[in-house]
Amino acid sequence: MSTRGTSRVNGSLPQTKICQFKLVLLGDMAVGKSSLVLRFVKGQFDEFQETTIGAAFLAQSVCLDDTTVKFEIWDTAGQERYHSLAPMYYRGAQAAIVVFDITKPETFERAKAWVKELQRQASPNIVIALAGNKADLADKRLVEYEEAQTYAEDTGLLFMETSAKTAMNVNELFLAIAKKMPKTDTQNPTHAARHRGVNLQDPDAQSTRSCCGN
Repeated sequence: MSTRGTSRVNGSLPQTKICQFKLVLLGDMAVGKSSLVLRFVKGQFDEFQETTIGAAFLAQSVCLDDTTVKFEIWDTAGQERYHSLAPMYYRGAQAAIVVFDITKPETFERAKAWVKELQRQASPNIVIALAGNKADLADKRLVEYEEAQTYAEDTGLLFMETSAKTAMNVNELFLAIAKKMPKTDTQNPTHAARHRGVNLQDPDAQSTRSCCGN
């Protein structure tokens, strides 16, 4: 069952543990990487999202009980000519989302290549999630859910089908990654109250907004 964006902006938080992680998105061009990030960070979807050049940086936080998980998100370009730049972005990343388009089998094969590269060259403890995006186009599906699920299980990946357009499983994917991350303080907890948190466990909220106040 799909769930729309579930978040709540809190005016202030009690002192909490703050953990900061670098997360990178990888995948072929036009699979919806930038749209997933835009939906997660701003609660928006642009039907005519511009192609990413090199990489784009955004940030967002999620709240898990007494821990605020801050993601520094690097959205990389999918064009082959930018492939050589990818290690610069996934080096030191604690998490990665590898995205494919469920209507284009070649993007699933490309995703498998990205997973192999990450497992070979990225941090040994990196958390890797596989996202089968454009689930709103299920009537045009050419990559079966069971095929991707089996691959993810065999390679130790998180897996969800997502839709940046409808918000299906977008917040849930980042929440699942956040739950997998080690919860070690990376900032002074006395600073926590300065940050507004996105609570992805609140079923009453409708949109995702930036957690960090200006």
